[in-house]
Amino acid sequence: MPVRLVVGLTGATGAVYGVRLLTRARALGVQTHLVATAAGVMNAHHELALDRRALEALADHSHAPGEIGACIASGSFEAAAMAVAPCSMKTLAAIAHGLSDNLLTRAADVMLKERRRLLLMVRETPLNLAHLRNMTAATEMGAIVFPPLPAFYHRPRSIEEMIDETTERVLALLGIEGASPRPWQGL
Repeated sequence: MPVRLVVGLTGATGAVYGVRLLTRARALGVQTHLVATAAGVMNAHHELALDRRALEALADHSHAPGEIGACIASGSFEAAAMAVAPCSMKTLAAIAHGLSDNLLTRAADVMLKERRRLLLMVRETPLNLAHLRNMTAATEMGAIVFPPLPAFYHRPRSIEEMIDETTERVLALLGIEGASPRPWQGL
């Protein structure tokens, strides 16, 4: 059975993270299942000039948010992990409160109930108390809250290098074999 990764893409800024996860996972031989919200597709178009068709072509399988009967809505579907990249505060709140109001949040709920890895690349600043409490609740349930903050100690020369390094760290945290984040070598 292939390693399966679910990728959720929401309307927060940072669609490039979801896109890079999909392309890197494909290069590593990981089967991907994409759920992109309407706002996620809008952001991918605005930030990366990708329409829904081009975005969905990056994944092995694509599911509409309203497709609540999709395979990824069940714990019997053995996905290794899920990343919501980027994760809006609305989606974070839905996950933190177990709403399962669409396929993306249902798939996240499945990851939590099955004790599988769920990583949320939350995107917002500044954070208010509701955001912080929702991040705490999601963490207490087993999610990994991973704001995509760049590491400067490797002295990246471009935005692409920062995105690539963050993507590799995410893949490593998700347990994807072949991920290659650069280790800190010390001073």
